[in-house]
Amino acid sequence: MFFTVAAFIFGLLVGSFLNVCIYRLPRGQSIVAPPSHCPACGKTLTFIELIPVISFLWQRGRCRRCKTKISWRYLCLELLTGLLFVILYRHFGWPDVLWQAAFYSVLVVIFFIDLDYRLIPNPLVLVLLLLTVAVQFIVRPNSLVEALAGGVLGGGLFLLLAVLSKGGMGGGDIKLMAVLGLWFGWQQALLLIFLAFLSGGSLALLLLFLKKKKRKDAVPFGPFLVLSALIVSMWGEQIIAWYLRFSGLS
Repeated sequence: MFFTVAAFIFGLLVGSFLNVCIYRLPRGQSIVAPPSHCPACGKTLTFIELIPVISFLWQRGRCRRCKTKISWRYLCLELLTGLLFVILYRHFGWPDVLWQAAFYSVLVVIFFIDLDYRLIPNPLVLVLLLLTVAVQFIVRPNSLVEALAGGVLGGGLFLLLAVLSKGGMGGGDIKLMAVLGLWFGWQQALLLIFLAFLSGGSLALLLLFLKKKKRKDAVPFGPFLVLSALIVSMWGEQIIAWYLRFSGLS
């Protein structure tokens, strides 16, 4: 119980930092300096104002100086990251939760930036790549061939789709899927791609049916890759085993 609570609190703190990354990176701003401040009036936040969740509730969702409303997303993202860290800890345990938490922290930032701006920043993909290479060499040295096959399969397939669709698949999606393929290996990469297209296509059809989107309107694909990656991390092996049994291949 203690470590579960610790994982949640640590997730809240990381979520607060992820909020900074999501706000600043698309604007080309440093995530280190200047210190956290109100975007409206520029007031530097005090220690109390930086405490996750509590500060938002204490200030009633407004800046103490200029009374500008603070988006509920800040609170929700902190809680979401806290919950995510608990899920990762309960599923992977110690010490695997460390690199899993680092990996999914970057994916959370990619999720929201792509959702808002239809952009997957190269520095974030590079961080994922460096982390993936480190984990593969240090933690999973026996699966390097499978990881490489996953990277080639994921990135190559998305590159082919981009060529055939004449730009329908963005460069950020291609690079992100290549790194995810390296992380998961070719079998789970195939499952991830299937789930991403299934969920993305279903939402696109729903938005068309509700007349929220038109046929030519683009829908960011990064969030579906991120959500599918989490599903594969949690239940990928079970889904693949079930499919093999169902199809008679096992």
